[in-house]
Amino acid sequence: MHIISELSELRATVANWRRAGLKVAFVPTMGNLHAGHFKLVDEARKLADKVIVSIFVNPMQFGPSEDLAKYPRTLQADCDGLTAHQADAVFTPAAALIYPRGLDTQTAVEVPKVGDLHCGASRPGHFRGVATIVTKLFNLVQPDVALFGKKDYQQLAVIRRFTEDLSFPIEIIGVDTERAADGLALSSRNGYLTPELRATAPLIYQQLLWLQQQITSGFADFRALEQQVAATLQQAGFRPDYVHICDRQSLDLADSHNTPLVILLAAYLGNTRLIDNLEV
Repeated sequence: MHIISELSELRATVANWRRAGLKVAFVPTMGNLHAGHFKLVDEARKLADKVIVSIFVNPMQFGPSEDLAKYPRTLQADCDGLTAHQADAVFTPAAALIYPRGLDTQTAVEVPKVGDLHCGASRPGHFRGVATIVTKLFNLVQPDVALFGKKDYQQLAVIRRFTEDLSFPIEIIGVDTERAADGLALSSRNGYLTPELRATAPLIYQQLLWLQQQITSGFADFRALEQQVAATLQQAGFRPDYVHICDRQSLDLADSHNTPLVILLAAYLGNTRLIDNLEV
């Protein structure tokens, strides 16, 4: 596996693949890789001849009080795992390459409405940072297909929207969430949980399943269901951020069963913010 940190080497590598007529798949990450990331790589190998993964902890998507400084950096272990899963290259740019003029003067990509809801409302500027870095990585790597996990459901919706709006010739693939045996969605932030909190965390998925059951059984008062789940989580020691039953396409709050739905949930457990979702 090639480890690439310079733009010239990245472009030369991709150009060589292009000249050989090879299809390129791309998996953007912030590192600290787990089984969910490796599932994306495995799926990418089914779709393309070459797979490139990026590892870049993007400062633009962290708020002032968030965990950028303590976000885990595990490059050697990540590269070992990517080698085992047969990635062809990993792109590990420095911040100076991505943001040569710094964040204050960086051109940014905004995704109105879909990026302003849910996590966008709770974390102002977050999806601006996501959209900007993914746009830049798309331009640097120029893949045919890019894969993202459905755990970050709103992020996937934001990426689909700007890919369409900005006419990127890239197919966006969403891959189902990888879960631990007890149902907890795999996340790099799960490592922040103490053993006691980790034992409590699967309640999120249990409540999503309960909500799914209530909706499919015909319960029509979605706002009451959301409030009940938020109260259950709060009683168990969570600090709910939001529980929203939404239209799967627009991510607007839904008020009927006449559309495909997704349940979006975010809650703090201790100091760790956990997100999850379930399609209905």
